[in-house]
Amino acid sequence: MERAEGSDARGGPEAAARHLADAVESLVACWLAAAEEAVPRLPARQLLALRTVRRRPELNLTALAEHLGIGVPTASRLCDRLEAAGLIERTVQPRNRREVQLVVTAYGSRVLADVTERRVRRLAAVLAGLTPAQRTALEQGLYAFRHAYTGEG
Repeated sequence: MERAEGSDARGGPEAAARHLADAVESLVACWLAAAEEAVPRLPARQLLALRTVRRRPELNLTALAEHLGIGVPTASRLCDRLEAAGLIERTVQPRNRREVQLVVTAYGSRVLADVTERRVRRLAAVLAGLTPAQRTALEQGLYAFRHAYTGEG
């Protein structure tokens, strides 16, 4: 990432965060634009919910709401829309008939794959404008950020 003229690389975490915030805005714009090209066009929250259900199939409605940081009624309406679009199904848990499990449909999986592919293509087009050293530095920096944020290796 190129530093603004006159910036000090030793400015500490706050200075780095200011520079990073500008770059992240561009990244998010690229990310969202790719998702908006997909059919059906899903709002970011629905796409996040769909992706979350696919990654964590053990989630029920309450756990999904907690994971997304929204109320259960909001999560229920979100799932209603995803179900009406044929992207998820609600099934009864065999072990606990009162608990509803959320499952991504084959169509929902295809939509997620399409969005992912569009995002990869858009990101690749941007990354093509970087030198190999810049791409490596960006990849290493984002990996380190993810590790620091999530604690994952």
